[in-house]
Amino acid sequence: MSRTDLIADAFTIIRNAIMVKKETVDVPASGTLKSIFEILKKEEYIDDFKPIEDKKQGILRVYLKYTQAKPAISNIKRVSRSSLRVYVKRDKIPSVLRGRGLAIISTPKGIVSNKEAKAQGMGGEVIAYIW
Repeated sequence: MSRTDLIADAFTIIRNAIMVKKETVDVPASGTLKSIFEILKKEEYIDDFKPIEDKKQGILRVYLKYTQAKPAISNIKRVSRSSLRVYVKRDKIPSVLRGRGLAIISTPKGIVSNKEAKAQGMGGEVIAYIW
C-alpha cells in the first residue's frame, strides 16, 4: 500500500487506538514522526515511544497516556497537507484552545511546539493541532 502522507496516517492510527482505549500502538517510523512524538512526550500527551527495528523502515511503538480513564489526547488534527500547505509568520503563531492545546510547527531549526516557536521568534509550516 502506497502512503502519501505518513503523518496523517500515524495520526489516524493514534485516533483509532484512543477510541478503543488501546495502551500501545505501532506506527511506521520516520524522522519527522520521531520529532513529533518527542514533543508529545515532553508535553505529556503520550507516556513514551520507542523504535522497534524490522527489516524495513522500522516501527515506532507509542505508549498512549490515560488519566482517570480519559485519554490525554482528546483530538489530534493534521493541518498542513500535501495539497494545502499552511505557513505562519513568527507574529502569527497559533494558540490552540487558548493555550490548553498544542500546535506543532516545522521551523528552519527543526520541528517544535508553538510555545518554543514563539520563544525562538520563528515561523514555519503548521503540521498539527493537538488537544
